[in-house]
Amino acid sequence: MLPIDWTPNPKDRMPLYVQIIEFIRNKIRLGDWPVNSKLPPQRELARIFQVNRSTLATALDELIADGLLESKIGSSIWVANNTWSVLTSPPQVNWHSYAESGIYLPNFPTIQQINLEEFNLKNVRLGTGELSPELIPAELLKGVVSKVPDKIQSFGYEEPRGLLYLRQQLSHYLRDFGIIAAPESILIVSGALQALQLICFGLLPKDATILLEKPSYLLSLKLFQSLSMQFSGIPLDDEGIQVTSITNHKKCQKASLLYTIPCFHNPTGTLMTNQRRQDLIVLSQNELLPIIEDDVYRELWIDAPPPAPLKARDTDGRVIYIGSLSKSVSPGLRIGWIVGPEPVIERLADIKMQNDYGSSSLSQWAAAEWLASGLNEQHLHQIRKQLKIRRDTAIEALEKHFAGIATWTIPKGGFYIWLTLTQPVSMHKLFKAALDTGLLINPGNIYDPLSNQHLRLSYSYAALPDLKKGLYRLAGIIRQLNR
Repeated sequence: MLPIDWTPNPKDRMPLYVQIIEFIRNKIRLGDWPVNSKLPPQRELARIFQVNRSTLATALDELIADGLLESKIGSSIWVANNTWSVLTSPPQVNWHSYAESGIYLPNFPTIQQINLEEFNLKNVRLGTGELSPELIPAELLKGVVSKVPDKIQSFGYEEPRGLLYLRQQLSHYLRDFGIIAAPESILIVSGALQALQLICFGLLPKDATILLEKPSYLLSLKLFQSLSMQFSGIPLDDEGIQVTSITNHKKCQKASLLYTIPCFHNPTGTLMTNQRRQDLIVLSQNELLPIIEDDVYRELWIDAPPPAPLKARDTDGRVIYIGSLSKSVSPGLRIGWIVGPEPVIERLADIKMQNDYGSSSLSQWAAAEWLASGLNEQHLHQIRKQLKIRRDTAIEALEKHFAGIATWTIPKGGFYIWLTLTQPVSMHKLFKAALDTGLLINPGNIYDPLSNQHLRLSYSYAALPDLKKGLYRLAGIIRQLNR
């Protein structure tokens, strides 16, 4: 779908439909919109242009009559392949064909739209998995960053594993969770997503199968399908991933490893119990199954600290551990880490150097100073209090407005409530209907393609008044679709 960030000017003397014609004509003439590019649906296009449907239809009809656009079955509008602009202009590069033949697959359309709409300040974001701007410790971070220039000895590249000072701070930090990791066993990465990318590039064979919880955050990403990776989903219950199901899946799928989010799972919010973690480690040892432990939500506990990580129980180097400051401090820092056996870290560090020659030196120094200053624990204490208020506010709104149309479990930490609707609905219709009223939601089918009864709600981002009003409006939309 073509991205559009322009609207006609109602104060201009030129009629709105003429402005739209000129805008689209220029996009095609300049090659910004290649042949066979698909425009958004007319209702969506009218919303983007902020005009009524009749004004838009007038503009589109003229462009179709000129041969610039073509209407296809189902009311889709495409850039035509026999237009006068193509015939009379110098030959154009067909970038559309280049884009479609790239190695990386395009993201799911719903994910693409979410990524765009998150920057529309008019939307209430009920699914965003990050801290609200009002919860990010901006003043504390500014103070830390202001001291960084005096600490940096060089503004050049850092060594392949990352800034030694930061890895030393992380080595101390991880001991609080029972993880003993020397700086040599830690790799600094630009967030947890890069950690997963490096692991897949560096450690897994082509067409590898990854076991994971179902639903799972990974199922919302096309990155791994682009690398010819396969997924095999393992059921979840209230205690976490069902360990007894893993053996059969491993044998049938010839799985290469298991990916899990034990703490406040994305998207369900489930916290894996202590016993289930121990059972998973025993299975890993017996089945020789490596584990990727994604622990980015660990510090966001509300009711009580979570059980020790899988990595803290790992006695033979089968667990690769991923952590990050993106969820607990600031997504803009783009600092995460991988903990694993030294040969693995060395291999992944080499691949990272080939990709970006190291994470930002400034960000690494800022993260190191943040951890060394003692401010992190002070900040986390405040964040846990705020998350409790937000979680309780969301639960109160659900109890008030969603009784009879959904069920849910109260999370013990993290950002998410996995809402189960009592009746199946079209996730596409629900997403569109919500967005039309200014609500941005994360439908469950992006985490499980077969889901038509789930939503991932987040209480971490929207302001509290917006959260309450948004859930009230969302309940009304669901009830309307259920009629």
